[in-house]
Amino acid sequence: MTQPGSGEWDGLVLSSRRVADYKPYTFVDGEGVRCSLYVAGCPFTCPGCYNEAAQSFRYGTPYSQELEDRILTDLAKPYVAGLSLLGGEPMLATPILLPLAQRVSAEFAGEKTIWIWSGYTYEQIMADTEDKIALLDLCDVLVDGPFIQRLYHHDLAFRGSANQRIIDLAASRARGTAVPWHSSGPDREDSVPFLAPAPPPS
Repeated sequence: MTQPGSGEWDGLVLSSRRVADYKPYTFVDGEGVRCSLYVAGCPFTCPGCYNEAAQSFRYGTPYSQELEDRILTDLAKPYVAGLSLLGGEPMLATPILLPLAQRVSAEFAGEKTIWIWSGYTYEQIMADTEDKIALLDLCDVLVDGPFIQRLYHHDLAFRGSANQRIIDLAASRARGTAVPWHSSGPDREDSVPFLAPAPPPS
């Protein structure tokens, strides 16, 4: 597994503006019915990654205005809770995801939530480049940290390994530190373990 230093990976340079997949009306990528966009490209290369093909920045198809319009149309359905951004590594796809998140926020005015998954921890993002911080500022929930195979457990909601945290971003912005998210819905865990970010295996 590769871990970057602050600012070492620049999405404005690395992004190929490609997406691995788009799945509307899913139930697994966050709370409620969601539209999930999977971007291409991830240099974390976590062993056991469930979406290994999407690690390549050349995988998938080019992002397009037609796809963006379709996402907004799908999100407008009253039963859709929001947008989920996965990868690949979303924090390295800011050239497409930042304008998309800005449009979702403007057109739905808080009615739809934005969830984002990242191999970066919350603390790493907040100490990194402005585009990453700007994207995080438009999101409601962050699932953070690299996938660590030895910490995998099949019962974890919305995440693959126990080091990964589900973070309430509005509460975190208010407190100035990462705050755990807790679901009020039927698909919640009895508790969301909130661990300190685990170091990558040596």
